[in-house]
Amino acid sequence: MALPSDYAGQACSLARTLEIVGERWTLLIVRDAFYGVRRFGDFAAHLGIPRAVLAERLRSLAAAGVLVHLPDRGPGGEYELTAKGTALWPALWALLSWGDDNYAADGPRRVFRHANDDAPLDPGGRCTECGQAVDVRDILIAPGPGLASAPGGDDPVTVALRQPHRLLLPLREPAAPAAAPATVPAAGAPAAG
Repeated sequence: MALPSDYAGQACSLARTLEIVGERWTLLIVRDAFYGVRRFGDFAAHLGIPRAVLAERLRSLAAAGVLVHLPDRGPGGEYELTAKGTALWPALWALLSWGDDNYAADGPRRVFRHANDDAPLDPGGRCTECGQAVDVRDILIAPGPGLASAPGGDDPVTVALRQPHRLLLPLREPAAPAAAPATVPAAGAPAAG
């Protein structure tokens, strides 16, 4: 029997938050959205997540207002973080930093730097060079020392993340908007031309 996804009887904000982002895979999907992943197939290939689970998590994140689904951006559309989703960055940064400190024996797989001066961020998200609290849009993600010892991948996300990249920008070129269907002239009407 599956565990329920709500915390009945828990009226605190943490319980409500966990109902949105606490299910398996959800924070990794949000992390990848910060990395610039936008397409369903890219999420699936990078995470190795079952497609049905991914579809459900994306639907849930969109329903909660964390992601927005943009169906007009190519086959299957694209997903982007909303302002509500982007506000999750400090929590995600804290979890990434904690994991790097406690579980990255060879160093972090990815390092985060201030785009303005290329200095690393401290655990509080401040630039170690200028002392500024760095907005998520001004953060570069780059390969870290632990990447060399990590199992390799050849999916489009892993390949793209081998180069420094600013968070929230699409990792791949945005898909062209879906073309509007051609109109068919009514019977007997002259064709345009």
